[in-house]
Amino acid sequence: MKQNKLIAVGVFIVAILVVVAIIIQNQTNINTADNVPSENNIMNKTNNIVNVVDDSDYIVAHNQIANLPIETISTEERDGLIMMREEEKLAHDVYLTLYEKWGVNAFSNIAKSELTHTESVRYLLERYNIEDPVKENTVGVYSSKTFSDLYTSLIVKGQESLVSALMVGATVEDLDIKDLNELSAKVDNKDILEIYANLTRGSRNHLRSFSKQLSKQGETYSAQYLSQEEINNILNSNQEKGI
Repeated sequence: MKQNKLIAVGVFIVAILVVVAIIIQNQTNINTADNVPSENNIMNKTNNIVNVVDDSDYIVAHNQIANLPIETISTEERDGLIMMREEEKLAHDVYLTLYEKWGVNAFSNIAKSELTHTESVRYLLERYNIEDPVKENTVGVYSSKTFSDLYTSLIVKGQESLVSALMVGATVEDLDIKDLNELSAKVDNKDILEIYANLTRGSRNHLRSFSKQLSKQGETYSAQYLSQEEINNILNSNQEKGI
Protein backbone atom coordinates (compact mmCIF):
# COMPACT_ATOMS: atom_id res chain seq x y z
CA MET A 1 0.00 0.00 0.00
CA LYS A 2 2.79 2.36 0.97
CA GLN A 3 4.66 1.47 -2.22
CA ASN A 4 1.58 2.30 -4.34
CA LYS A 5 1.34 5.74 -2.72
CA LEU A 6 5.01 6.41 -3.48
CA ILE A 7 4.51 5.43 -7.11
CA ALA A 8 1.46 7.71 -7.37
CA VAL A 9 3.37 10.65 -5.88
CA GLY A 10 6.27 10.00 -8.25
CA VAL A 11 3.96 9.96 -11.29
CA PHE A 12 2.34 13.19 -10.12
CA ILE A 13 5.73 14.93 -9.74
CA VAL A 14 6.86 13.76 -13.18
CA ALA A 15 3.62 15.07 -14.71
CA ILE A 16 4.15 18.49 -13.09
CA LEU A 17 7.73 18.63 -14.39
CA VAL A 18 6.57 17.79 -17.93
CA VAL A 19 3.94 20.55 -17.83
CA VAL A 20 6.48 23.10 -16.56
CA ALA A 21 8.95 22.11 -19.28
CA ILE A 22 6.28 22.57 -21.98
CA ILE A 23 5.36 26.03 -20.66
CA ILE A 24 9.02 27.13 -20.59
CA GLN A 25 9.61 25.87 -24.14
CA ASN A 26 6.53 27.69 -25.49
CA GLN A 27 7.57 30.95 -23.85
CA THR A 28 11.06 30.61 -25.32
CA ASN A 29 9.60 30.14 -28.81
CA ILE A 30 7.40 33.20 -28.42
CA ASN A 31 10.30 35.38 -27.29
CA THR A 32 12.48 34.11 -30.12
CA ALA A 33 9.79 34.91 -32.69
CA ASP A 34 9.34 38.38 -31.25
CA ASN A 35 13.04 39.07 -31.61
CA VAL A 36 13.33 38.00 -35.25
CA PRO A 37 13.25 41.17 -37.38
CA SER A 38 10.88 41.08 -40.33
CA GLU A 39 11.86 42.48 -43.74
CA ASN A 40 9.59 45.48 -43.12
CA ASN A 41 11.16 46.15 -39.73
CA ILE A 42 14.63 46.07 -41.25
CA MET A 43 13.51 48.42 -44.02
CA ASN A 44 11.91 50.84 -41.58
CA LYS A 45 15.07 50.96 -39.47
CA THR A 46 17.07 51.69 -42.59
CA ASN A 47 14.48 54.22 -43.66
CA ASN A 48 14.65 56.10 -40.39
CA ILE A 49 18.36 56.64 -40.97
CA VAL A 50 18.19 57.93 -44.55
CA ASN A 51 14.85 59.70 -44.66
CA VAL A 52 14.90 63.13 -43.09
CA VAL A 53 12.09 65.55 -43.91
CA ASP A 54 13.18 68.98 -42.79
CA ASP A 55 10.71 70.75 -40.50
CA SER A 56 10.54 73.65 -42.95
CA ASP A 57 9.09 71.27 -45.57
CA TYR A 58 5.88 71.33 -43.52
CA ILE A 59 4.61 74.59 -44.96
CA VAL A 60 2.21 76.85 -43.07
CA ALA A 61 1.16 79.27 -45.80
CA HIS A 62 -0.61 81.95 -43.82
CA ASN A 63 2.46 82.49 -41.63
CA GLN A 64 4.70 82.90 -44.67
CA ILE A 65 2.61 85.30 -46.73
CA ALA A 66 0.45 87.11 -44.18
CA ASN A 67 2.29 90.41 -44.71
CA LEU A 68 2.43 90.17 -48.49
CA PRO A 69 -0.11 92.07 -50.62
CA ILE A 70 -3.06 90.49 -52.41
CA GLU A 71 -2.38 91.52 -55.99
CA THR A 72 -4.33 91.29 -59.22
CA ILE A 73 -4.14 87.68 -60.37
CA SER A 74 -3.72 86.69 -64.02
CA THR A 75 -5.46 83.80 -65.76
CA GLU A 76 -2.18 81.89 -65.92
CA GLU A 77 -1.60 82.37 -62.20
CA ARG A 78 -5.16 81.26 -61.45
CA ASP A 79 -4.92 78.15 -63.62
CA GLY A 80 -1.55 77.31 -62.12
CA LEU A 81 -2.92 77.36 -58.58
CA ILE A 82 -5.81 75.10 -59.56
CA MET A 83 -3.40 72.64 -61.14
CA MET A 84 -0.95 72.64 -58.23
CA ARG A 85 -3.71 72.13 -55.68
CA GLU A 86 -4.47 68.75 -57.24
CA GLU A 87 -0.88 67.90 -58.12
CA GLU A 88 0.21 68.29 -54.49
CA LYS A 89 -2.82 66.23 -53.41
CA LEU A 90 -1.75 63.59 -55.93
CA ALA A 91 1.68 63.36 -54.28
CA HIS A 92 0.08 62.99 -50.84
CA ASP A 93 -2.36 60.32 -52.04
CA VAL A 94 0.26 58.28 -53.90
CA TYR A 95 2.66 58.23 -50.93
CA LEU A 96 -0.09 57.36 -48.47
CA THR A 97 -1.22 54.45 -50.64
CA LEU A 98 2.32 53.18 -51.14
CA TYR A 99 2.98 53.42 -47.42
CA GLU A 100 -0.03 51.18 -46.80
CA LYS A 101 1.39 48.69 -49.31
CA TRP A 102 5.06 48.67 -48.25
CA GLY A 103 5.08 50.05 -44.69
CA VAL A 104 8.17 52.19 -45.38
CA ASN A 105 8.26 55.34 -43.28
CA ALA A 106 9.64 57.51 -46.08
CA PHE A 107 6.23 57.41 -47.75
CA SER A 108 4.38 58.24 -44.55
CA ASN A 109 6.69 61.10 -43.58
CA ILE A 110 6.70 62.72 -47.00
CA ALA A 111 2.92 62.26 -47.35
CA LYS A 112 2.48 64.38 -44.21
CA SER A 113 4.65 67.07 -45.75
CA GLU A 114 2.68 66.92 -49.02
CA LEU A 115 -0.55 67.42 -47.10
CA THR A 116 0.72 70.79 -45.87
CA HIS A 117 1.79 71.59 -49.44
CA THR A 118 -1.65 71.02 -50.95
CA GLU A 119 -3.23 72.92 -48.05
CA SER A 120 -0.90 75.86 -48.70
CA VAL A 121 -2.15 76.03 -52.28
CA ARG A 122 -5.72 75.79 -50.98
CA TYR A 123 -5.00 78.80 -48.77
CA LEU A 124 -3.92 80.77 -51.84
CA LEU A 125 -7.11 79.76 -53.65
CA GLU A 126 -9.15 81.08 -50.75
CA ARG A 127 -7.04 84.24 -50.60
CA TYR A 128 -7.90 84.98 -54.24
CA ASN A 129 -11.51 83.72 -54.08
CA ILE A 130 -10.84 80.91 -56.55
CA GLU A 131 -13.03 77.80 -56.44
CA ASP A 132 -11.19 74.82 -54.98
CA PRO A 133 -10.98 71.91 -57.48
CA VAL A 134 -10.73 69.44 -54.58
CA LYS A 135 -14.33 68.67 -53.67
CA GLU A 136 -13.49 65.83 -51.29
CA ASN A 137 -10.36 64.56 -49.59
CA THR A 138 -10.83 60.94 -50.68
CA VAL A 139 -7.54 59.40 -51.79
CA GLY A 140 -7.33 59.09 -55.58
CA VAL A 141 -10.27 61.39 -56.33
CA TYR A 142 -9.62 64.50 -58.48
CA SER A 143 -11.58 66.94 -60.60
CA SER A 144 -8.97 66.61 -63.34
CA LYS A 145 -9.05 63.39 -65.38
CA THR A 146 -5.34 63.89 -66.03
CA PHE A 147 -4.57 63.50 -62.33
CA SER A 148 -7.06 60.66 -61.91
CA ASP A 149 -5.37 58.70 -64.68
CA LEU A 150 -1.89 59.58 -63.41
CA TYR A 151 -2.77 58.40 -59.89
CA THR A 152 -3.96 55.06 -61.23
CA SER A 153 -0.87 54.47 -63.37
CA LEU A 154 1.52 55.46 -60.57
CA ILE A 155 -0.16 53.14 -58.07
CA VAL A 156 -0.11 50.23 -60.52
CA LYS A 157 3.62 50.78 -61.00
CA GLY A 158 4.27 51.27 -57.30
CA GLN A 159 2.59 47.99 -56.39
CA GLU A 160 5.09 45.98 -58.43
CA SER A 161 8.00 46.12 -55.97
CA LEU A 162 9.54 48.34 -53.32
CA VAL A 163 12.09 49.63 -55.84
CA SER A 164 9.27 50.49 -58.26
CA ALA A 165 7.45 52.30 -55.46
CA LEU A 166 10.53 54.38 -54.64
CA MET A 167 10.98 55.15 -58.35
CA VAL A 168 7.38 56.37 -58.40
CA GLY A 169 8.12 58.66 -55.46
CA ALA A 170 11.12 60.16 -57.21
CA THR A 171 9.12 60.54 -60.43
CA VAL A 172 6.36 62.46 -58.68
CA GLU A 173 8.91 64.89 -57.25
CA ASP A 174 10.60 65.20 -60.65
CA LEU A 175 7.25 66.19 -62.19
CA ASP A 176 6.44 68.52 -59.33
CA ILE A 177 9.71 70.43 -59.66
CA LYS A 178 9.32 70.77 -63.43
CA ASP A 179 5.76 72.10 -63.17
CA LEU A 180 6.60 74.49 -60.33
CA ASN A 181 9.57 75.85 -62.27
CA GLU A 182 7.41 76.46 -65.32
CA LEU A 183 4.58 78.05 -63.33
CA SER A 184 6.93 80.28 -61.34
CA ALA A 185 8.24 81.74 -64.60
CA LYS A 186 4.70 82.98 -65.35
CA VAL A 187 4.00 84.45 -61.89
CA ASP A 188 4.74 87.91 -60.52
CA ASN A 189 2.49 87.90 -57.43
CA LYS A 190 4.82 87.81 -54.45
CA ASP A 191 2.67 85.56 -52.28
CA ILE A 192 2.31 82.92 -55.00
CA LEU A 193 6.03 83.05 -55.77
CA GLU A 194 6.82 82.60 -52.07
CA ILE A 195 4.68 79.47 -51.78
CA TYR A 196 5.94 78.04 -55.07
CA ALA A 197 9.54 78.58 -53.97
CA ASN A 198 8.91 76.67 -50.75
CA LEU A 199 7.04 73.88 -52.54
CA THR A 200 9.92 73.51 -54.99
CA ARG A 201 12.48 73.40 -52.18
CA GLY A 202 10.41 70.73 -50.43
CA SER A 203 10.19 68.67 -53.62
CA ARG A 204 13.97 68.83 -54.07
CA ASN A 205 14.39 67.54 -50.51
CA HIS A 206 11.85 64.77 -51.11
CA LEU A 207 13.63 63.77 -54.31
CA ARG A 208 16.89 63.50 -52.38
CA SER A 209 15.18 61.31 -49.78
CA PHE A 210 13.76 58.92 -52.37
CA SER A 211 17.13 58.80 -54.14
CA LYS A 212 18.85 57.79 -50.89
CA GLN A 213 16.26 55.06 -50.41
CA LEU A 214 16.93 53.79 -53.92
CA SER A 215 20.68 53.81 -53.27
CA LYS A 216 20.08 51.50 -50.30
CA GLN A 217 18.42 49.12 -52.78
CA GLY A 218 21.35 49.40 -55.21
CA GLU A 219 19.35 51.52 -57.67
CA THR A 220 19.58 55.05 -59.06
CA TYR A 221 16.91 57.39 -60.37
CA SER A 222 16.98 58.61 -63.98
CA ALA A 223 15.23 61.82 -65.02
CA GLN A 224 11.69 61.56 -66.39
CA TYR A 225 10.67 65.22 -66.60
CA LEU A 226 13.64 67.42 -65.72
CA SER A 227 16.91 67.00 -67.58
CA GLN A 228 19.38 64.49 -66.17
CA GLU A 229 21.75 67.38 -65.49
CA GLU A 230 19.10 69.12 -63.39
CA ILE A 231 18.41 65.91 -61.47
CA ASN A 232 22.13 65.36 -60.86
CA ASN A 233 22.56 68.92 -59.60
CA ILE A 234 19.77 68.38 -57.08
CA LEU A 235 20.97 64.97 -55.91
CA ASN A 236 24.56 66.12 -55.57
CA SER A 237 23.61 69.07 -53.36
CA ASN A 238 22.77 69.14 -49.67
CA GLN A 239 19.34 68.95 -48.05
CA GLU A 240 17.90 72.46 -47.97
CA LYS A 241 16.59 74.43 -45.03
CA GLY A 242 13.67 76.80 -45.40
CA ILE A 243 12.37 79.75 -43.44
